[in-house]
Amino acid sequence: MAPKSHNPVLGVFWMFLTGLLFVGVTAVVKFVGDGLPAAQAAFLRYLLGLVFLIPMIPAMRQVVLTKRLWTIFGLRGLAHSIAVALWFYAMTRISIAEVTAMNFLNPIYVTIAAALFLGEKLAVRRILAITAAFLGALIILRPGFRELSPGHIAMIFAAIFFAASYLSAKIMADEVSPAVVVFMLSVTVTIGLAPMAWAVWVTPTWPQIGWMFVLAALATGGHYTMTLAFAAAPLTVTQPVYFLQLVWAVLLGWAVFNEAVDIYVIMGGGMIIGAVSFITWREHKIKQRQVTPSSSATKV
Repeated sequence: MAPKSHNPVLGVFWMFLTGLLFVGVTAVVKFVGDGLPAAQAAFLRYLLGLVFLIPMIPAMRQVVLTKRLWTIFGLRGLAHSIAVALWFYAMTRISIAEVTAMNFLNPIYVTIAAALFLGEKLAVRRILAITAAFLGALIILRPGFRELSPGHIAMIFAAIFFAASYLSAKIMADEVSPAVVVFMLSVTVTIGLAPMAWAVWVTPTWPQIGWMFVLAALATGGHYTMTLAFAAAPLTVTQPVYFLQLVWAVLLGWAVFNEAVDIYVIMGGGMIIGAVSFITWREHKIKQRQVTPSSSATKV
């Protein structure tokens, strides 16, 4: 039974809003397109988003960061910087639905990495779920049946680097507050993207800067509402709603950007979603039996 403080309806609402906000992020990136280089667009998104960190400054003043934490924050910032740049590039090369579906592989990579580097056990059921997820990815990509574009390759590596970032967050979750984690991620990614943006810099127009600020606001809002969803209800309640992003992505690509509805993307994405949902459900059941102490192995 969920704790009395849990409100599943509210959690579903916040996660529903989260999905819409994140699809809004993809829409803005798609709309801006090749107008700005991917690394520069990513840099501007984080640079302009720093204004939303102001309320977190008091929390930062109270924390003492050790050399170990600085190292983890730095490595996470580097991994996330590479992932974001690749994601922005992929968004300009392949469909919104493909990017969204392949992005759902992040929790699968996190699960594998947690087993390899944190000593978490992989039961047979988890291994089967991971296998199903990768089969879903193969259905989306269809190697040998069509030519893979640089956008597909970029998205594969983006998901891997995102997983490295999320695994770092998992390590830090028990050591510092969420506000500190978000603050340091934003700052380190801004710094990490700066040299990439400088190498390809073009002078942005005021409308482009405006769209990047909208992008920063949508992304920040999405992360905030996701946090509210996690606080309001268990992950097993909210995560299925999060996966509605694939539905919104398909509809957005079709209605706004004239992208064809690809049945293989829907099938493959459905397999990935099913696998991630199963792993999340199993973690919830294991946690109820107090077998494992971790509660965020597949949070994204």
